[in-house]
Amino acid sequence: MNCTRKQVRITAMFHENQSPQGIGPRWAIAGLALFSLTALLVTAWILVDFSREIQILKELSHHLPASDLPEATELAGNLRFQSQLALLLILNTVVLSGAVVLLVRAYLSSESSLRVTKVLATDILASLDLGIITTDQNAEILSFNPCAESLLWPEQEEQGDGPKHFPNSHQTLTNICQEVLSTHASIRDIDYVMEYDGHPRTLRAGCTLLRDHLQRLIGSVVHVRDVTEKVLIEQRLRRMERYMSLGSLAAGLQHEIKNPLSALALHVQLLREGMQEENPSPDTRAALDVLAEETHRITRVLENFRDFASVDKLELQLVDLKSLIQKVIRLVKPQAEKQRVQLSSQLPDEPLPEVRLDGIRMEQVLLNLMLNALAAMPAGGTLEVTVESFNDSVALRVADSGAGIPKNLQSKIFDPYFTTRSTGTGMGLAICEKIVRQHYGTIDFESGSHGTTFTVMLPAERCSPVG
Repeated sequence: MNCTRKQVRITAMFHENQSPQGIGPRWAIAGLALFSLTALLVTAWILVDFSREIQILKELSHHLPASDLPEATELAGNLRFQSQLALLLILNTVVLSGAVVLLVRAYLSSESSLRVTKVLATDILASLDLGIITTDQNAEILSFNPCAESLLWPEQEEQGDGPKHFPNSHQTLTNICQEVLSTHASIRDIDYVMEYDGHPRTLRAGCTLLRDHLQRLIGSVVHVRDVTEKVLIEQRLRRMERYMSLGSLAAGLQHEIKNPLSALALHVQLLREGMQEENPSPDTRAALDVLAEETHRITRVLENFRDFASVDKLELQLVDLKSLIQKVIRLVKPQAEKQRVQLSSQLPDEPLPEVRLDGIRMEQVLLNLMLNALAAMPAGGTLEVTVESFNDSVALRVADSGAGIPKNLQSKIFDPYFTTRSTGTGMGLAICEKIVRQHYGTIDFESGSHGTTFTVMLPAERCSPVG
Protein backbone atom coordinates (compact mmCIF):
# COMPACT_ATOMS: atom_id res chain seq x y z
CA MET A 1 0.00 0.00 0.00
CA ASN A 2 1.60 3.23 -1.19
CA CYS A 3 1.50 6.35 1.00
CA THR A 4 1.01 9.67 -0.77
CA ARG A 5 3.04 12.59 0.46
CA LYS A 6 0.79 15.21 2.10
CA GLN A 7 1.06 17.88 4.73
CA VAL A 8 1.67 16.04 7.98
CA ARG A 9 -0.97 16.69 10.60
CA ILE A 10 0.86 17.82 13.71
CA THR A 11 -1.41 18.88 16.54
CA ALA A 12 0.98 18.39 19.43
CA MET A 13 4.41 17.25 18.31
CA PHE A 14 5.60 20.64 17.02
CA HIS A 15 2.95 23.32 17.50
CA GLU A 16 1.60 22.79 20.98
CA ASN A 17 3.05 25.28 23.50
CA GLN A 18 4.88 27.07 20.72
CA SER A 19 3.06 30.39 21.27
CA PRO A 20 3.83 30.91 24.97
CA GLN A 21 7.49 30.03 24.45
CA GLY A 22 7.86 32.13 21.30
CA ILE A 23 5.96 35.30 22.31
CA GLY A 24 7.92 35.74 25.58
CA PRO A 25 11.39 36.12 24.00
CA ARG A 26 10.01 38.40 21.29
CA TRP A 27 8.46 40.80 23.81
CA ALA A 28 11.64 40.75 25.87
CA ILE A 29 13.79 41.66 22.86
CA ALA A 30 11.33 44.36 21.78
CA GLY A 31 11.32 45.81 25.31
CA LEU A 32 15.10 45.76 25.47
CA ALA A 33 15.37 47.52 22.11
CA LEU A 34 12.84 50.15 23.17
CA PHE A 35 14.68 50.68 26.45
CA SER A 36 18.00 51.13 24.63
CA LEU A 37 16.48 53.62 22.19
CA THR A 38 14.85 55.57 25.04
CA ALA A 39 18.12 55.63 27.01
CA LEU A 40 19.97 56.88 23.93
CA LEU A 41 17.45 59.68 23.34
CA VAL A 42 17.40 60.73 27.01
CA THR A 43 21.22 60.76 27.15
CA ALA A 44 21.40 62.83 23.96
CA TRP A 45 18.86 65.27 25.40
CA ILE A 46 20.92 65.56 28.63
CA LEU A 47 24.10 66.17 26.61
CA VAL A 48 22.40 68.91 24.58
CA ASP A 49 21.09 70.43 27.79
CA PHE A 50 24.61 70.40 29.33
CA SER A 51 26.02 72.11 26.23
CA ARG A 52 23.38 74.85 26.46
CA GLU A 53 24.07 75.41 30.18
CA ILE A 54 27.84 75.69 29.56
CA GLN A 55 27.20 78.27 26.86
CA ILE A 56 24.91 80.23 29.19
CA LEU A 57 27.61 80.06 31.93
CA LYS A 58 30.24 81.44 29.54
CA GLU A 59 28.03 84.35 28.65
CA LEU A 60 27.37 85.10 32.33
CA SER A 61 31.11 84.96 33.16
CA HIS A 62 31.70 88.07 31.14
CA HIS A 63 29.38 90.06 33.39
CA LEU A 64 30.54 88.70 36.79
CA PRO A 65 32.88 90.57 39.13
CA ALA A 66 36.42 89.20 39.54
CA SER A 67 35.64 87.84 42.99
CA ASP A 68 32.99 85.45 41.56
CA LEU A 69 35.09 84.12 38.69
CA PRO A 70 36.64 81.17 40.66
CA GLU A 71 33.16 79.83 41.52
CA ALA A 72 32.04 80.30 37.92
CA THR A 73 35.14 78.46 36.67
CA GLU A 74 34.51 75.59 39.09
CA LEU A 75 30.87 75.38 37.99
CA ALA A 76 31.95 75.32 34.33
CA GLY A 77 34.37 72.47 35.13
CA ASN A 78 31.60 70.47 36.80
CA LEU A 79 29.35 71.01 33.82
CA ARG A 80 32.11 69.87 31.43
CA PHE A 81 32.70 66.77 33.61
CA GLN A 82 29.00 65.94 33.57
CA SER A 83 28.88 66.40 29.81
CA GLN A 84 31.81 63.94 29.51
CA LEU A 85 29.86 61.49 31.66
CA ALA A 86 26.91 62.01 29.36
CA LEU A 87 29.18 61.20 26.39
CA LEU A 88 30.29 58.03 28.18
CA LEU A 89 26.66 57.15 28.80
CA ILE A 90 25.91 57.67 25.12
CA LEU A 91 28.82 55.38 24.24
CA ASN A 92 27.50 52.71 26.61
CA THR A 93 24.04 53.09 25.16
CA VAL A 94 25.40 52.71 21.61
CA VAL A 95 27.29 49.56 22.63
CA LEU A 96 24.15 48.24 24.33
CA SER A 97 22.15 48.97 21.19
CA GLY A 98 24.71 47.07 19.13
CA ALA A 99 24.42 44.14 21.55
CA VAL A 100 20.63 44.27 21.20
CA VAL A 101 20.97 44.20 17.40
CA LEU A 102 23.27 41.17 17.61
CA LEU A 103 20.85 39.50 20.02
CA VAL A 104 17.93 40.13 17.67
CA ARG A 105 19.87 38.72 14.73
CA ALA A 106 20.83 35.64 16.75
CA TYR A 107 17.23 35.16 17.82
CA LEU A 108 15.91 35.50 14.28
CA SER A 109 18.58 33.12 13.02
CA SER A 110 17.76 30.52 15.67
CA GLU A 111 14.05 30.91 14.95
CA SER A 112 14.71 30.40 11.25
CA SER A 113 16.82 27.31 12.00
CA LEU A 114 14.04 25.99 14.21
CA ARG A 115 11.53 26.46 11.39
CA VAL A 116 13.84 24.65 8.97
CA THR A 117 14.26 21.83 11.47
CA LYS A 118 10.51 21.54 11.92
CA VAL A 119 9.96 21.51 8.16
CA LEU A 120 12.67 18.86 7.76
CA ALA A 121 11.13 16.75 10.52
CA THR A 122 7.73 17.14 8.86
CA ASP A 123 9.17 16.12 5.48
CA ILE A 124 10.85 13.08 7.02
CA LEU A 125 7.61 11.96 8.65
CA ALA A 126 5.72 12.56 5.41
CA SER A 127 8.25 10.53 3.39
CA LEU A 128 8.26 7.45 5.62
CA ASP A 129 6.45 4.34 4.42
CA LEU A 130 5.82 3.64 8.09
CA GLY A 131 2.73 4.95 9.84
CA ILE A 132 3.61 7.10 12.87
CA ILE A 133 0.93 8.13 15.39
CA THR A 134 1.56 10.05 18.63
CA THR A 135 -0.89 10.00 21.53
CA ASP A 136 -1.23 11.68 24.89
CA GLN A 137 -1.31 9.87 28.22
CA ASN A 138 -5.00 9.08 27.69
CA ALA A 139 -4.29 7.31 24.38
CA GLU A 140 -5.92 10.15 22.44
CA ILE A 141 -4.30 10.88 19.08
CA LEU A 142 -2.11 13.98 18.87
CA SER A 143 -0.59 13.60 15.41
CA PHE A 144 -0.14 11.19 12.53
CA ASN A 145 1.74 11.15 9.25
CA PRO A 146 0.23 10.51 5.76
CA CYS A 147 1.15 6.83 5.76
CA ALA A 148 -0.72 6.31 9.04
CA GLU A 149 -3.68 8.20 7.58
CA SER A 150 -3.78 5.96 4.50
CA LEU A 151 -3.57 2.82 6.65
CA LEU A 152 -6.07 3.79 9.36
CA TRP A 153 -8.45 6.16 7.55
CA PRO A 154 -8.12 5.31 3.83
CA GLU A 155 -11.53 6.70 2.85
CA GLN A 156 -12.07 9.48 5.41
CA GLU A 157 -12.07 13.11 4.31
CA GLU A 158 -10.29 15.79 6.31
CA GLN A 159 -12.43 17.05 9.14
CA GLY A 160 -11.39 19.66 11.70
CA ASP A 161 -8.33 18.74 13.69
CA GLY A 162 -8.58 15.07 12.77
CA PRO A 163 -9.69 12.01 14.75
CA LYS A 164 -8.93 11.66 18.45
CA HIS A 165 -9.19 7.87 18.69
CA PHE A 166 -8.08 4.86 16.70
CA PRO A 167 -10.74 3.36 14.39
CA ASN A 168 -12.77 0.49 15.85
CA SER A 169 -11.37 -1.81 13.16
CA HIS A 170 -7.86 -1.13 14.50
CA GLN A 171 -8.65 -2.06 18.09
CA THR A 172 -5.25 -3.77 18.30
CA LEU A 173 -3.54 -0.35 18.20
CA THR A 174 -5.70 0.94 21.05
CA ASN A 175 -4.91 -2.13 23.13
CA ILE A 176 -1.14 -1.98 22.73
CA CYS A 177 -1.13 1.79 23.29
CA GLN A 178 -3.02 1.45 26.58
CA GLU A 179 -0.79 -1.42 27.65
CA VAL A 180 2.41 0.55 27.01
CA LEU A 181 1.06 3.59 28.88
CA SER A 182 0.10 1.45 31.87
CA THR A 183 3.18 -0.82 32.03
CA HIS A 184 5.82 1.58 30.54
CA ALA A 185 7.18 -1.39 28.57
CA SER A 186 7.59 -1.18 24.79
CA ILE A 187 5.70 -3.54 22.48
CA ARG A 188 7.03 -4.61 19.08
CA ASP A 189 5.90 -6.65 16.07
CA ILE A 190 2.23 -7.33 16.77
CA ASP A 191 0.55 -8.58 13.57
CA TYR A 192 -3.12 -8.25 12.73
CA VAL A 193 -5.13 -8.62 9.52
CA MET A 194 -7.32 -5.94 7.95
CA GLU A 195 -9.40 -5.87 4.78
CA TYR A 196 -8.93 -3.11 2.21
CA ASP A 197 -11.36 -3.18 -0.73
CA GLY A 198 -12.15 -6.79 0.08
CA HIS A 199 -8.49 -7.88 0.13
CA PRO A 200 -6.81 -9.01 3.37
CA ARG A 201 -3.68 -7.09 4.36
CA THR A 202 -1.33 -7.89 7.22
CA LEU A 203 -0.26 -4.94 9.39
CA ARG A 204 2.58 -5.06 11.91
CA ALA A 205 2.43 -2.61 14.82
CA GLY A 206 4.45 -1.56 17.85
CA CYS A 207 4.38 1.10 20.53
CA THR A 208 6.88 2.96 22.73
CA LEU A 209 6.68 5.75 25.29
CA LEU A 210 6.96 9.38 24.17
CA ARG A 211 9.02 11.66 26.45
CA ASP A 212 10.25 15.27 26.16
CA HIS A 213 13.83 16.52 26.52
CA LEU A 214 13.44 16.53 30.31
CA GLN A 215 12.33 12.87 30.23
CA ARG A 216 8.81 13.83 31.27
CA LEU A 217 6.13 11.45 29.98
CA ILE A 218 4.05 12.94 27.17
CA GLY A 219 2.28 9.89 25.81
CA SER A 220 3.15 7.17 23.33
CA VAL A 221 4.37 6.65 19.76
CA VAL A 222 2.56 3.97 17.75
CA HIS A 223 4.15 2.72 14.55
CA VAL A 224 2.39 0.51 12.01
CA ARG A 225 3.35 -0.74 8.55
CA ASP A 226 1.95 -2.98 5.84
CA VAL A 227 3.88 -6.30 5.80
CA THR A 228 1.55 -8.28 3.54
CA GLU A 229 4.21 -8.96 0.91
CA LYS A 230 6.80 -9.82 3.54
CA VAL A 231 4.46 -12.30 5.23
CA LEU A 232 3.69 -13.95 1.87
CA ILE A 233 7.41 -14.29 1.12
CA GLU A 234 8.02 -15.80 4.56
CA GLN A 235 5.22 -18.29 3.98
CA ARG A 236 6.68 -19.25 0.61
CA LEU A 237 10.13 -19.71 2.13
CA ARG A 238 8.69 -21.97 4.82
CA ARG A 239 6.87 -23.99 2.16
CA MET A 240 10.06 -24.28 0.13
CA GLU A 241 11.93 -25.59 3.17
CA ARG A 242 9.20 -28.17 3.79
CA TYR A 243 9.20 -29.16 0.12
CA MET A 244 12.94 -29.73 0.08
CA SER A 245 12.81 -32.13 3.02
CA LEU A 246 9.57 -33.72 1.82
CA GLY A 247 11.01 -34.31 -1.65
CA SER A 248 13.89 -36.35 -0.26
CA LEU A 249 11.51 -38.26 1.99
CA ALA A 250 9.13 -38.89 -0.91
CA ALA A 251 11.87 -40.34 -3.10
CA GLY A 252 13.01 -42.68 -0.31
CA LEU A 253 9.52 -43.85 0.63
CA GLN A 254 8.49 -44.40 -2.96
CA HIS A 255 11.54 -46.59 -3.53
CA GLU A 256 11.27 -48.58 -0.29
CA ILE A 257 7.52 -49.20 -0.32
CA LYS A 258 6.81 -49.65 -4.01
CA ASN A 259 8.23 -53.16 -4.38
CA PRO A 260 6.66 -54.69 -1.21
CA LEU A 261 3.35 -53.02 -2.08
CA SER A 262 3.40 -54.41 -5.61
CA ALA A 263 4.02 -57.89 -4.20
CA LEU A 264 1.18 -57.43 -1.70
CA ALA A 265 -1.24 -56.32 -4.43
CA LEU A 266 -0.28 -59.30 -6.58
CA HIS A 267 -0.78 -61.80 -3.76
CA VAL A 268 -4.16 -60.27 -2.86
CA GLN A 269 -5.27 -60.74 -6.48
CA LEU A 270 -3.98 -64.33 -6.54
CA LEU A 271 -5.72 -65.05 -3.23
CA ARG A 272 -9.00 -63.66 -4.55
CA GLU A 273 -8.77 -65.76 -7.73
CA GLY A 274 -7.86 -68.91 -5.79
CA MET A 275 -10.74 -68.56 -3.34
CA GLN A 276 -13.42 -67.99 -6.00
CA GLU A 277 -13.59 -71.76 -6.68
CA GLU A 278 -14.19 -72.48 -2.97
CA ASN A 279 -17.14 -70.06 -2.76
CA PRO A 280 -15.78 -67.92 0.18
CA SER A 281 -18.07 -66.34 2.72
CA PRO A 282 -19.24 -62.71 2.35
CA ASP A 283 -16.96 -61.68 5.23
CA THR A 284 -13.95 -63.17 3.48
CA ARG A 285 -14.84 -61.44 0.20
CA ALA A 286 -15.32 -58.14 2.07
CA ALA A 287 -11.95 -58.53 3.74
CA LEU A 288 -10.29 -59.16 0.35
CA ASP A 289 -12.04 -56.09 -1.10
CA VAL A 290 -10.74 -53.97 1.79
CA LEU A 291 -7.22 -55.27 1.22
CA ALA A 292 -7.43 -54.53 -2.50
CA GLU A 293 -8.91 -51.05 -1.96
CA GLU A 294 -6.39 -50.03 0.70
CA THR A 295 -3.53 -51.38 -1.42
CA HIS A 296 -4.79 -49.27 -4.32
CA ARG A 297 -5.08 -46.21 -2.06
CA ILE A 298 -1.49 -46.61 -0.84
CA THR A 299 -0.41 -46.99 -4.46
CA ARG A 300 -2.05 -43.65 -5.32
CA VAL A 301 -0.30 -42.02 -2.36
CA LEU A 302 3.02 -43.37 -3.63
CA GLU A 303 2.26 -42.06 -7.11
CA ASN A 304 1.74 -38.61 -5.62
CA PHE A 305 5.03 -39.03 -3.77
CA ARG A 306 6.65 -39.96 -7.06
CA ASP A 307 5.16 -36.95 -8.84
CA PHE A 308 6.25 -34.61 -6.08
CA ALA A 309 9.78 -36.01 -5.92
CA SER A 310 10.23 -36.20 -9.69
CA VAL A 311 9.47 -32.54 -10.48
CA ASP A 312 13.14 -31.70 -10.49
CA LYS A 313 14.02 -31.05 -14.11
CA LEU A 314 11.83 -29.23 -16.58
CA GLU A 315 11.91 -29.50 -20.36
CA LEU A 316 11.55 -25.84 -21.24
CA GLN A 317 10.45 -24.65 -24.65
CA LEU A 318 8.47 -21.79 -26.13
CA VAL A 319 4.80 -22.59 -25.51
CA ASP A 320 1.66 -20.96 -26.93
CA LEU A 321 -0.29 -20.26 -23.75
CA LYS A 322 -3.54 -19.76 -25.64
CA SER A 323 -3.34 -23.21 -27.20
CA LEU A 324 -2.38 -24.77 -23.88
CA ILE A 325 -5.38 -23.18 -22.11
CA GLN A 326 -7.79 -24.17 -24.88
CA LYS A 327 -6.51 -27.75 -24.71
CA VAL A 328 -7.13 -28.01 -20.96
CA ILE A 329 -10.56 -26.40 -21.34
CA ARG A 330 -11.51 -29.10 -23.85
CA LEU A 331 -10.47 -31.75 -21.33
CA VAL A 332 -12.50 -30.20 -18.53
CA LYS A 333 -15.58 -29.21 -20.57
CA PRO A 334 -17.47 -32.56 -20.29
CA GLN A 335 -17.18 -32.54 -16.50
CA ALA A 336 -18.24 -28.88 -16.36
CA GLU A 337 -21.35 -29.59 -18.48
CA LYS A 338 -22.19 -32.54 -16.27
CA GLN A 339 -22.11 -30.27 -13.18
CA ARG A 340 -23.98 -27.44 -14.98
CA VAL A 341 -20.92 -25.16 -14.67
CA GLN A 342 -20.61 -22.40 -17.23
CA LEU A 343 -17.04 -22.58 -18.55
CA SER A 344 -15.51 -19.55 -20.30
CA SER A 345 -12.15 -18.05 -21.16
CA GLN A 346 -10.91 -14.47 -21.64
CA LEU A 347 -7.85 -14.49 -23.88
CA PRO A 348 -6.26 -11.31 -25.27
CA ASP A 349 -6.40 -10.68 -29.00
CA GLU A 350 -2.83 -9.42 -29.16
CA PRO A 351 0.06 -11.91 -29.05
CA LEU A 352 1.30 -12.85 -25.61
CA PRO A 353 4.99 -12.43 -24.70
CA GLU A 354 7.17 -15.48 -25.22
CA VAL A 355 7.26 -17.77 -22.20
CA ARG A 356 9.48 -20.80 -21.85
CA LEU A 357 7.55 -23.55 -20.11
CA ASP A 358 7.43 -27.26 -19.55
CA GLY A 359 4.13 -27.69 -21.38
CA ILE A 360 3.17 -30.98 -19.72
CA ARG A 361 3.85 -29.68 -16.21
CA MET A 362 1.99 -26.43 -16.83
CA GLU A 363 -0.99 -28.40 -18.21
CA GLN A 364 -0.89 -30.35 -14.96
CA VAL A 365 -1.04 -27.11 -12.96
CA LEU A 366 -3.93 -25.63 -14.97
CA LEU A 367 -5.87 -28.90 -14.99
CA ASN A 368 -5.52 -29.29 -11.23
CA LEU A 369 -6.71 -25.73 -10.59
CA MET A 370 -9.74 -26.17 -12.84
CA LEU A 371 -10.69 -29.55 -11.34
CA ASN A 372 -10.44 -28.04 -7.85
CA ALA A 373 -12.72 -25.22 -9.02
CA LEU A 374 -15.28 -27.73 -10.33
CA ALA A 375 -15.14 -29.62 -7.04
CA ALA A 376 -16.04 -26.36 -5.25
CA MET A 377 -19.22 -26.00 -7.37
CA PRO A 378 -21.08 -29.36 -7.20
CA ALA A 379 -24.43 -27.63 -7.79
CA GLY A 380 -23.26 -25.50 -10.73
CA GLY A 381 -21.73 -22.07 -11.16
CA THR A 382 -19.23 -20.27 -13.37
CA LEU A 383 -15.60 -21.06 -14.11
CA GLU A 384 -13.51 -18.51 -16.00
CA VAL A 385 -9.92 -18.70 -17.21
CA THR A 386 -8.21 -15.42 -18.12
CA VAL A 387 -4.76 -14.39 -19.29
CA GLU A 388 -3.23 -10.93 -18.88
CA SER A 389 0.17 -9.85 -20.15
CA PHE A 390 2.54 -7.34 -18.55
CA ASN A 391 5.94 -5.99 -19.52
CA ASP A 392 7.94 -8.93 -18.18
CA SER A 393 5.35 -11.47 -17.02
CA VAL A 394 2.08 -13.20 -17.81
CA ALA A 395 -0.78 -13.67 -15.33
CA LEU A 396 -2.98 -16.75 -15.66
CA ARG A 397 -6.14 -16.71 -13.52
CA VAL A 398 -8.68 -19.43 -12.71
CA ALA A 399 -11.79 -18.00 -11.04
CA ASP A 400 -14.82 -19.92 -9.74
CA SER A 401 -18.08 -18.86 -8.09
CA GLY A 402 -17.99 -21.45 -5.33
CA ALA A 403 -18.41 -20.96 -1.60
CA GLY A 404 -14.77 -19.93 -1.15
CA ILE A 405 -12.06 -21.19 1.17
CA PRO A 406 -12.63 -20.60 4.91
CA LYS A 407 -10.22 -18.04 6.34
CA ASN A 408 -8.90 -20.46 8.97
CA LEU A 409 -7.80 -22.84 6.19
CA GLN A 410 -6.36 -20.38 3.68
CA SER A 411 -2.84 -20.48 5.14
CA LYS A 412 -2.68 -24.29 4.74
CA ILE A 413 -3.95 -24.99 1.25
CA PHE A 414 -0.44 -25.25 -0.28
CA ASP A 415 0.74 -27.60 2.49
CA PRO A 416 1.37 -31.20 1.37
CA TYR A 417 -1.35 -33.64 2.43
CA PHE A 418 -3.76 -30.91 3.44
CA THR A 419 -7.21 -31.46 1.93
CA THR A 420 -10.83 -30.78 2.83
CA ARG A 421 -12.18 -33.55 0.58
CA SER A 422 -12.53 -37.13 1.67
CA THR A 423 -11.37 -38.38 -1.75
CA GLY A 424 -8.36 -36.07 -2.09
CA THR A 425 -4.74 -36.76 -1.23
CA GLY A 426 -3.80 -33.15 -0.48
CA MET A 427 -0.82 -33.15 -2.86
CA GLY A 428 -2.36 -31.39 -5.87
CA LEU A 429 -1.77 -27.77 -4.88
CA ALA A 430 1.57 -28.60 -3.29
CA ILE A 431 2.78 -30.04 -6.60
CA CYS A 432 1.31 -27.07 -8.50
CA GLU A 433 3.17 -24.63 -6.24
CA LYS A 434 6.42 -26.49 -6.77
CA ILE A 435 6.02 -26.58 -10.56
CA VAL A 436 5.21 -22.86 -10.72
CA ARG A 437 8.13 -22.02 -8.44
CA GLN A 438 10.47 -23.99 -10.70
CA HIS A 439 9.30 -21.80 -13.56
CA TYR A 440 10.46 -18.76 -11.52
CA GLY A 441 6.79 -17.91 -10.99
CA THR A 442 4.39 -17.47 -8.12
CA ILE A 443 0.92 -18.81 -7.36
CA ASP A 444 -1.46 -16.98 -5.04
CA PHE A 445 -5.18 -16.83 -4.46
CA GLU A 446 -7.99 -14.62 -3.24
CA SER A 447 -11.07 -16.17 -1.72
CA GLY A 448 -14.34 -14.99 -0.24
CA SER A 449 -18.06 -15.64 -0.30
CA HIS A 450 -18.10 -14.70 -4.00
CA GLY A 451 -15.68 -17.50 -4.93
CA THR A 452 -11.97 -18.16 -5.32
CA THR A 453 -9.43 -16.89 -7.85
CA PHE A 454 -6.02 -18.53 -8.28
CA THR A 455 -3.39 -16.41 -10.04
CA VAL A 456 -0.25 -17.89 -11.59
CA MET A 457 2.40 -15.30 -12.48
CA LEU A 458 4.96 -16.53 -14.99
CA PRO A 459 8.00 -14.47 -16.03
CA ALA A 460 8.70 -14.06 -19.72
CA GLU A 461 11.97 -15.16 -21.39
CA ARG A 462 13.33 -17.44 -18.69
CA CYS A 463 15.51 -20.22 -19.93
CA SER A 464 16.79 -22.27 -16.98
CA PRO A 465 14.61 -23.81 -14.26
CA VAL A 466 15.36 -23.71 -10.57
CA GLY A 467 15.90 -26.89 -8.60
